[in-house]
Amino acid sequence: MLRKRRLVGRAARQNRNYKRPDWRVNNHPNPVVSIIIPAMNEKATLTGVLYEASRVHPQSETIVVANGSTDGTPAIAKKRGARLITAAEPLGHDVGRRIGAEAARGQILLFIDADMVIPAVELRPFVKAVKEGVDVALNDYLGPTGGREVHPVVLAKHSLNALLGRSDLKGASLTAVPHAMSRVVIEALGYRTLEVPPLALTIAVLRGFKVQAVHSVQVGRINPTKYRGKREDPLTSLIAGDHLEAVHRLILERGSRGGYGDLGRQRDKVR
Repeated sequence: MLRKRRLVGRAARQNRNYKRPDWRVNNHPNPVVSIIIPAMNEKATLTGVLYEASRVHPQSETIVVANGSTDGTPAIAKKRGARLITAAEPLGHDVGRRIGAEAARGQILLFIDADMVIPAVELRPFVKAVKEGVDVALNDYLGPTGGREVHPVVLAKHSLNALLGRSDLKGASLTAVPHAMSRVVIEALGYRTLEVPPLALTIAVLRGFKVQAVHSVQVGRINPTKYRGKREDPLTSLIAGDHLEAVHRLILERGSRGGYGDLGRQRDKVR
C-alpha cells in the first residue's frame, strides 16, 4: 500500500508540472500520426501524458478512449483538446486500442497508455521507425530476466518470439507500450486483432511484415503496480491466455508442430 501511495503521489506531482493553460494537444485535419491512449480512471497522470503526446509530431491527432472512467478522466481529455471516445462501462484490457485505431485518421498509429508519462523524446523513435519503413515498431523492453524465477508474462513473450523464429526480438512484444504500427499492417491484420496483442504480432510475423524492436523504454520502472499485495495479478492470467491464443494461430497456419520438422521420425511404421 505504501508503494502504491508513493506512485500515486509521484503521478500527481507529474501532473502538476503540466498545469499550463496555454497548450492543447494537436488535432491536425490531415494527421500523419495518430496517438491512441486508452484510459480508465487515469486522472492523476493523463494531463502529463497528453502534454508529451502534443510534442511527438506537429502533424498529429490524439485520441483518448475513456472507458468506464468515473474520476473525471474524460473532462481532462476534453479540456486539452483530445478527440474523445467514451464508454459507460469498462471495455476490457486492450479493447480501447482497437476502438482508437478504428477512429484514427493517420498513417502511423502510436499506442501509449494513460498511466505512464513517457517523454516525447522517447516516443518519437517509434514514429520515425514506421516512417522509414518498419511495419511494427516494438518497445525493446525485455522485462526482468535476471532473477531466480522469471515472471510468467516475460517467459511467454520470449517463448512466443522463439516459436515464431524471431528470438532476436527476445521479450519485445505488442503487449508493451509504447509501440507503433503502420495503417497498412493494421488493416491487413484486422482491427480486432489489436484486442489480443500477441495474436496481432504473430499474424504480422506470419504475413512477412517488417517487425523490429526499435527503442527501449523501461516501462517496468514507471508502470504503477496496481495489484501489489494480491496473491494473483489477473493480468498475468489474461496475458498468458493471449499468448496461448497466438500459439494456436501459429499451429493453425503452420501445422501441429508450428512449422518445425520431425527429424525423420517414422511414427506410422510403429505398431
